[in-house]
Amino acid sequence: MTASAPVPESVALSEAEFHDRWAESVDASAVLVDESWNAVTCPEHRWIREQIGNLQGKRVLDLGCGCGEAAVWFAKCGADVVACDLSPSFIDLVRRVAGLHRVSVEGSCSSAEHLPFAAATFDLVYAGNVLHHVEIDRALDEIHSVLKPGGILVTWDPLVHNPLIGIYRRLASDVRTTDEHPLRMADLDQFRKRFQQVKYECFWFFTLWLFLRFFLVEHVHPGRERYWKKIIIEHERLTPTYLRLEGYDQKILGAMPWLKRFCWNIAVSARKT
Repeated sequence: MTASAPVPESVALSEAEFHDRWAESVDASAVLVDESWNAVTCPEHRWIREQIGNLQGKRVLDLGCGCGEAAVWFAKCGADVVACDLSPSFIDLVRRVAGLHRVSVEGSCSSAEHLPFAAATFDLVYAGNVLHHVEIDRALDEIHSVLKPGGILVTWDPLVHNPLIGIYRRLASDVRTTDEHPLRMADLDQFRKRFQQVKYECFWFFTLWLFLRFFLVEHVHPGRERYWKKIIIEHERLTPTYLRLEGYDQKILGAMPWLKRFCWNIAVSARKT
């Protein structure tokens, strides 16, 4: 295994400051916990739900917890949850969101590359939209360590291969950090080196029309609104179009799986033996 260089302190500080500013702009009552896991326009989470099964009584780490949609949903499912993030403001926000949903979530302010937990602590580690912000090999080593034998890692992140998505990222520079590095399909090998029963699925091919519609038809600039939040906020009006396009995705990607690399996101499930 090739060790990666340590994450520069300046990068960690920049990421923390960016996400602190974001967290401080969020109204806890506006965080869409249930919608993020049940909306038709959240295919990554619908797939992840199939992988993780019953969470009652499980010890769960939400790594890079952000606004807390996952941490709070896990707690509502009966899990014992730790929400972990570089941003102290996000940890505070998650606690407030949890309170509004009448559940309790423990907070931990730390990086994915240096987790402050004992080995074999968690039944499940969830890292949603996180690995493209960190040193993947170091983070996966840490995750593997803190998972119990038989434990599962579930992740989802953007892919790098579609040039249209690359244009979107450049336009959305104000709502992204400068150190992001979307995943490549080759990064699946990093999972396979450490875990068994590695499964993945890719999402958003024809369904990316919704993003184009935001930009070309509705004139919503991606530097002002996060499209990946907008699809949840407006899931009810988007659902009919999304479902039609998802049908095309399933047929075309099923027949030509090599096209999956051009999807927007990849979700991965990996088990530790």
